Amino acid sequence: MSTIEDSDTAYRHDVVIIGGGAGGIAVAASLIKRRPKLDIAIIEPNTEHYYQPGWTLVGGGVFDAEQTRRSTQDVMPAAATWVRASARRIDAEAGVVELDDGRVLGLSRLVVAPGLVLDWAAIDGLEDSLGQYGVTSNYRYDLAPYTWSLVSSLAEAPAPGAGRAKALFTQPPMPIKCAGAPQKAMYLSCDYWRHHGRLDAMDVSFCNAGDALFGVPEYVPALEEYIARYGIDMATRHRLVAVDGPARRAHFVVTSAAGDTREVEMSFDMLHVVPPQRAPGFIAKAGLASEDGWLDLEPYTLQHRHHPTVFGLGDVSATPNAKTAAAVRKQAPVVAANLLASLDDKPLTAAYLGYGSCPLTVEKGRVVLAEFGYGGELQPTFPRWVNDGQRATRLAWWLKARQLPWLYWNGMLKGREWLAKPATRTPPG
Repeated sequence: MSTIEDSDTAYRHDVVIIGGGAGGIAVAASLIKRRPKLDIAIIEPNTEHYYQPGWTLVGGGVFDAEQTRRSTQDVMPAAATWVRASARRIDAEAGVVELDDGRVLGLSRLVVAPGLVLDWAAIDGLEDSLGQYGVTSNYRYDLAPYTWSLVSSLAEAPAPGAGRAKALFTQPPMPIKCAGAPQKAMYLSCDYWRHHGRLDAMDVSFCNAGDALFGVPEYVPALEEYIARYGIDMATRHRLVAVDGPARRAHFVVTSAAGDTREVEMSFDMLHVVPPQRAPGFIAKAGLASEDGWLDLEPYTLQHRHHPTVFGLGDVSATPNAKTAAAVRKQAPVVAANLLASLDDKPLTAAYLGYGSCPLTVEKGRVVLAEFGYGGELQPTFPRWVNDGQRATRLAWWLKARQLPWLYWNGMLKGREWLAKPATRTPPG
């Protein structure tokens, strides 16, 4: 593996990939499996790589945070060039990417996979409160252990006269990565408090900016059973706008069904926050964004709608699928196959059907394994007699806690496309 760090010379590659997260590494590995001599450069400034789906289990006391982290060098494909920098500007027409240090990379094909931006600053006072005052989030590696610290401490007997403890779990407006994660944190916490005899002395609220518990109706009844079991208050259309950490107060804008708004204030002992999320700004500046700012891809081929030399995948995409690692696992082979077809001036025949998976950890030891594609169409991996995805099962927990991390590190990031073969499409015309 070679590295570019100090030279300001313009380099040219067959493929330049922006982002060395799950999407960038997976598609690079898939490309190399198909065409080992392809010249690939991966732009990634970070020296640590994270298995982010594991942070829910860190916050639930199941994993140690260190289990979810490896060095970027360890996961970078040996046949790729790692460019330790950030992308600053894309000129799709000229076929170049400018880096934040002024270097320029030329390319024949571009893969855009930088992930998304967690906009902590969009909530007033949040950044100053995170990691203290009971304010936490499983969306950050360094904060997931604090989630577990809060959960375990609230399970202890309170001081005399302390009253009922209050735990708030928030979800911002969609789209967000892993839309089930705000609930997963809540269910695992409630399960722990229930087993320690504390849940009946607590007030737990799910403050959701939307009005639906989950976007695919088939999975809602199983989740509602756990909402009822844990006695969770469903506060729909509650959008978190400000946090006063020292006072332990959360401020929400509540929107009625008629569209009227009002502000409410809620106290807390624990506040688990999921921040608003958006695409990196350079996507829009490059003219690659949809109206909502996300990367404007054709949903089946994952080729850019207006720039045929550009492909993309992962959380940055405007495609209407769940933003999950499972989606990336299915997207990477499609991007690899279609990009190579594009280089060879052949039709794009690989298709992504919108698959996403959300293992909803409703208690320690049981998961509702939601698997669906575009339009909410159910796309189960296993027959129902093996795993009933619409009910909580122990098999799904085993997959979530044991098999999926192994598959991520040893399969997806290595270009091994187990259970991820692309569907076939007939190009128009």
